[in-house]
Formats: sequence, C-alpha cells, structure tokens
Amino acid sequence: MRETVRKCLTTLDLTSLGVGSCVGTGMYLVAGMVARKIAGPGVVISFIIAAVASIFSGACYAEFGVRVPHTTGSAYMYSYVTVGELIAFVIGWNMVLEYLIGTAACACALSACLDSLANDAISGALRNALGNVIGTDQPPDIVAFVITLLMTLLMAAGVKKSLVFNNVLNAVNLAVWVFVMTAGLFYVDSRNWSEHKGFLPYGWSGVLTGAATCFYAFIGFDIIATTGEESNNPKKSIPLAIVGSLAIILVAYVTSSLMLTLVVPYDQVDKDSALVEMWSYVGANKCKYVVAVGALAGLSVSMFGSMFPMPRIVYAMAQDGLIFK
Repeated sequence: MRETVRKCLTTLDLTSLGVGSCVGTGMYLVAGMVARKIAGPGVVISFIIAAVASIFSGACYAEFGVRVPHTTGSAYMYSYVTVGELIAFVIGWNMVLEYLIGTAACACALSACLDSLANDAISGALRNALGNVIGTDQPPDIVAFVITLLMTLLMAAGVKKSLVFNNVLNAVNLAVWVFVMTAGLFYVDSRNWSEHKGFLPYGWSGVLTGAATCFYAFIGFDIIATTGEESNNPKKSIPLAIVGSLAIILVAYVTSSLMLTLVVPYDQVDKDSALVEMWSYVGANKCKYVVAVGALAGLSVSMFGSMFPMPRIVYAMAQDGLIFK
C-alpha cells in the first residue's frame, strides 16, 4: 500500500514553483546565447515557437495530472500507469539525471556570477590555494559545492518553509524584471532591429534552430506535476498552474529578449551574462548591480526548481518497489 504525503500546496504555490524553475535560466542565460550565436533579434520569435511546443507538452501533463491525480512522480508515474515498469524505470532515472544536470548547471552559473561580481577574486583565491583541475585552466568549484549543500539543507526544512524561499526569490526576480523593462526604455535604439542585417540576420533557419535551444528554457514546468500529490486539489490546481506558469514564463522571456536586442546590437550581446552586461554596454553600471541581484535570485530559484522534484521521483520509485524501499 502506497503511503501518502501531506497535502499543503495551493494553485498559487504550484504556479510559483513552475515559474521559478524556468524563468532564471531563460532570462539570464538562454536569451543572450541564442541572440548572439543563433537567431539575432529573432530570438523573440524563437521563444514564441518554443512556447507553443511547450503548451502542447503542458496540455499532456495537465491531462495526465487530472486522470492520475493522487500520485507523485510526474512522467515516471504516467509511464508506470500506461506502459509498465521497465519504461517507467528508465524514464524515472532519466528524470533524476535531468534534474542533476540542471542543478549542477545552476550551481556553476551562480558560482560564476558571484565570482564575476567579486572581479574574479574567488576563483583567483581557489586557484592559489588548490591549483587547477587536471586538464583544465579552472580551479575546483568549491563555491558551487557549498551552494548545493546549503540548498539541500533548505529542502530538508520542509515543503512550506522552502516554498517561502521560492516565493521571496520569485518576488525579487519580478521586481528586477519590472526594473529592466522600465529602465531599458531609456536606452532603446530601434536601429538595432532595422540596420546591421535587420531583424533576422540568420534567417528563419536561425529562428527555428534557436527555438530548439529556447525549448530548454521551458523545461521545468513538469515540477508542477511532480509535486501534484501534495496539492490540496490536484484535479483543478495542476492544469491551472501549468497553463498559468507557461503564460507568465512566455511573457518574461519575450519581453526580456525584446528589450535586450533593442538596447544592444545582437552581435555585441554577452552570451554568458546578457541582461547583466547589457548595462555595461550603455554605461549604466549602477543598473548592472541591480540586475545582478535579480540574476542571483533567478538562478537560485531555478536551482531550487531542479532539486525540489528529485527526491520525489526517487520516493515514487521506491514506493513502487523499482528501487529498494
């Protein structure tokens, strides 16, 4: 007999989890990378195409969430119910791997962001103390390791306490997004879309290639289905939270990439930290530090979104006897 978990999440909680798990990655990492190398200003259309694909995927999750509401485990559980244990076992471990890679990427990005704000002082100190990792010119990323440990302790504090952390960082991220949209209006230059190869410098092939990369930025809303069993009313909350979070994420991605490519020519966008370095391009260095706070908040909440579902997948597999209980 399956044990049950405590039902304590509202529709707003699930929506906040879905938004938090995605927004940081797309706004602060993917938008600049796609604009610089793949699609130019056409990254705006790339995000819209990726969002349409995500909505179809989200609709499937919502349908399964309504039909199988009293289970945790998301795609693992849906596979278990529909096609059996072997496929579910493979998908379960694939999901754990997906979340592990997402956690590692966010932890390293947070470490790099902190090092950048400290003018490379952290990496310099680690290099002097420990040397470089064999085969690379980088020191061991001790900061990312410590960040991961701290986030693990937060998870152990319980669902409601960790959700407070998620909601606070989402609020910070929202405030910084409003700041970017407002302050960026003073530096908009429409020539960035009309001159220098125009709006689609890489053509429609670049837009479609960019959409494939942008789709990665929408991966994470499945956290809603993964934690659905902890919802007060999963049949109502899961579909509403999935649709609501995808709509909010789309608005955030499209508006931020729109502002980025209107302020900075696409070929001068910083591919690693686009929204932060955008202010260095226009000479507004004080704004840079405000947005850096948002980047830290966004990446932290994205990391939280990668770690939060992981134990729930393992828990579901253990409950079903696919791994030791």
